[in-house]
Amino acid sequence: MLNPRLTIAILAGKAAGLASRLLRRGGGTTLPGVVARSVNPKVLQLLCDQLASGVILVAGTNGKTTTTRMLAACLVAGQRNLLHNRAGANLMSGLTATALANSSLLGQVQADLGLFEVDEAAFPQAVAETRPWLVLLHNLFRDQLDRYGEVDTIASGWHAALAELPDTAIVLLNADDPAVARLGSELQAQVYYYGLEDLRHASDSAAHVADSQFCRNCGARYEYQPRFYAHIGHYHCPQCGATRPQPHFRLTRLDLDGTIGARLIITVPAQYGGECVVELPIPGLYNALNALAAASAALLVGIPATQISATLATFSAAFGRIERIEAGNQPLLMALIKNPVGASETIRMLVGSSPIHLLILINDRHADGTDVSWLWDADFEQLAGHVAHVVVGGVRANDMAVRLKYAGVNETDLHVEPDPAQALDRALAAIPADTTLHILPTYTAMLELRVVLAERGWVKPFWED
Repeated sequence: MLNPRLTIAILAGKAAGLASRLLRRGGGTTLPGVVARSVNPKVLQLLCDQLASGVILVAGTNGKTTTTRMLAACLVAGQRNLLHNRAGANLMSGLTATALANSSLLGQVQADLGLFEVDEAAFPQAVAETRPWLVLLHNLFRDQLDRYGEVDTIASGWHAALAELPDTAIVLLNADDPAVARLGSELQAQVYYYGLEDLRHASDSAAHVADSQFCRNCGARYEYQPRFYAHIGHYHCPQCGATRPQPHFRLTRLDLDGTIGARLIITVPAQYGGECVVELPIPGLYNALNALAAASAALLVGIPATQISATLATFSAAFGRIERIEAGNQPLLMALIKNPVGASETIRMLVGSSPIHLLILINDRHADGTDVSWLWDADFEQLAGHVAHVVVGGVRANDMAVRLKYAGVNETDLHVEPDPAQALDRALAAIPADTTLHILPTYTAMLELRVVLAERGWVKPFWED
């Protein structure tokens, strides 16, 4: 049945997106949603209600864009007609813009299944409007305190939203994160867990910034055997006995290969094939955990393990997230950093390829978080003795330079150049031919740098990625 208000909202949103692209104000990944929602606040709900296979939501502090893209690749390979906010616009306006882009002017959605990555703070509203049948929650870390507040605040909102899901819905949780695992209690929905079982990756990396250190039941401090990083690991409460849940999807063996990639052996329930082996072409422990989460969700959707393995073997990360770029004949590797845990794990991955040539770009705009005190919690001390040359840029370049000085990076190897384009040129001028320049930007700094890279013909605009 024709809904005039919905039609007007879609028309207005599509017009705003077209104007945004024509005026080169962006890719139309957010503005159409803002305009359409001002005309009809129920536009997203009305469009999602048409999806025959429903909606999947993915949320978490770190890794949600990469995890969602991995899952999307598996779903597309499984012949699912997908609605996906691929550009990473994960507020309600971004989800709405994605739905608009895949709808006719009369409000007919041209997809069967919705897949949305969702901002942590927007998650409860996203659940209410999209009514998902599968929710994947990855992790919870302190991030942008000026926007989100403490981890417990986010977790409480998430649990209240999950409690509204029916018994036909599925919730997939990270068993190794106590704040996330605890969300599985007292739900009507079916609950599954995934987790890392390969104890060789035990480490106290970023333990000093662990956010979920105390038992959710009695308040006693958790004990870990082992801890992988921050508060991620195998935990139990010595006072009340609360413990990490047994995962249904277990990463039983993980072999990391520096900045090249990783090999995963995932043990899964018999009805899903018993085992899924993944040769992952992107590096790092955290990306292996992203792949574990995505593979687990894909199996629950019904994608065969062999199809998942083949798809993830050719996966390439989203723009800025372990993005490999050829700058002329010079290789670049760009990895987004935005909070203490993510930055610490990225540095942990890089130090195996020393001596490292670095470009670090730090901004403090709204999308980055205006409080950059997190730089002092991130484990930049790992870089001491491993840096050949580093250029720091962005709005808070001087803050980053001071942080590196106190981390033990030699001041003679450290240079400050706030302008992103000039910082890139200075870093490239100092690096030997055929040596990788590793770029660590915050979110808005990454977007600014990609404008420079696109102007030079080295990358496509992010909305075309």
